[in-house]
Amino acid sequence: MSTKKDTKETKAKNTKKIKNTKNKDLFDCEAMQKEEEKRRAEGKEKRVPVWIKEEVLAYEDELRTLQIELLKLQNHVKDKGLKVLMIFEGRDAAGKGGTIKRITEHLNPRGARVVALDKPSDTEKTQWYFQRYAHHLPSAGEIVLFDRSWYNRGGVEPVMGFCTQEEHKEFLHEVPEFERMLVNSDIIMFKFYFSVSKKEQARRFEKRKIDPLKQFKLSPVDEKSQQMWDKYTIAKYSMLLASHTDHAPWTVIRSDNKKKARINAIKHILRELEYPGKIKKSSFDIEPEILINGDQEIKNMETGMSLKHHNENG
Repeated sequence: MSTKKDTKETKAKNTKKIKNTKNKDLFDCEAMQKEEEKRRAEGKEKRVPVWIKEEVLAYEDELRTLQIELLKLQNHVKDKGLKVLMIFEGRDAAGKGGTIKRITEHLNPRGARVVALDKPSDTEKTQWYFQRYAHHLPSAGEIVLFDRSWYNRGGVEPVMGFCTQEEHKEFLHEVPEFERMLVNSDIIMFKFYFSVSKKEQARRFEKRKIDPLKQFKLSPVDEKSQQMWDKYTIAKYSMLLASHTDHAPWTVIRSDNKKKARINAIKHILRELEYPGKIKKSSFDIEPEILINGDQEIKNMETGMSLKHHNENG
């Protein structure tokens, strides 16, 4: 049982801690002031203090560590002549591009390419559907990242009426075999589906409208995404069901928190591949509420997160 004496001692300790903290802050301020005076005397430009949240610093520190590992991986891919393919799919504004940017930010561009194809030309429309994508597949020593891929025909095309129902059905039938051919050709494949909630997607769309640097991302298709939400959900379910295979599995990333989505996607890549100088495995521990196996996502959509209630997680 606590006594009044214990309470007084606790208060005294807490008061001492506060005083020590204040003294430290005061000392830090004085030290900074002296440093600035010294800089001015040396004719250097004045520095402006910037306040950054601890969680942001922690994120940037972890991201830097993972980006160093990605460089090690790229060197290994080049040395061994490996072929690595990463596919990024998901709803509009789900964070695909931001993740790709963080993955490639410090990679050697001679061995890493991003493929983001525009709508097919009149000539491409006459070709085998996979033909224009096959042209961009990785050669030995390359890492290729698709910012959307042949899975356009699994999502946006059937929803927006850009392909027929028969073409959609044929795609779902053919894609597992097409990807088996890629894997049999020694292509190492990652397939990510970025899953954003309806509410968060709407918030990001509004942000894009007022940000001049992001307005280029808006398109007529984006504007219809909210009203076509349920149709996109059905298309997503059909796509996962048909194309989540042992040889080319899907990994679903919950991306309402962009930073966590990026970190977990990169960790998944690094923990799946071996390379020289790799840091301890615990550095690649993922968050199970962020990174989900395709099998589990299918079950989620069929049960507790059924198609009827799935509007909370895209």
